[in-house]
Amino acid sequence: MLEQNKALIRRFYAEVVNGRKDELIDEMIAEDFDDHAARDKGREHFKTLYHVMIRIFPDIQASLQDLIAEGDEVVARVEFTATQADSFRGFPATNRQITYSGMDIFRIKDGKLTERWAQRDFLGMLERLGHISRTG
Repeated sequence: MLEQNKALIRRFYAEVVNGRKDELIDEMIAEDFDDHAARDKGREHFKTLYHVMIRIFPDIQASLQDLIAEGDEVVARVEFTATQADSFRGFPATNRQITYSGMDIFRIKDGKLTERWAQRDFLGMLERLGHISRTG
């Protein structure tokens, strides 16, 4: 079961995130998906978030750095590369390509993603995009 769960996460990043195959969302994500990071519930909310991400970062690519499975959960440490092509959280598009890191914890039941907790280095992202400076 652990290897099947890890394979699902690999496929999610490879085909949905990197491959832009949004038609696979219905197959991979449970209808009552609970996205704790976005504080939203439901597969349709995930689809909305996904399409917003693709609009803002149309070339986003995820590179799995680590994948750890235990029980019904899989933890993914991910490095993202993306170009900001539209406004993000009130910051205008820069058309800069950056790399930033993140971690996701997924819960899987019956071969589908049922929950997600996510952490992204948005502060580092905003700094690399030139929107903020951490120097005084």
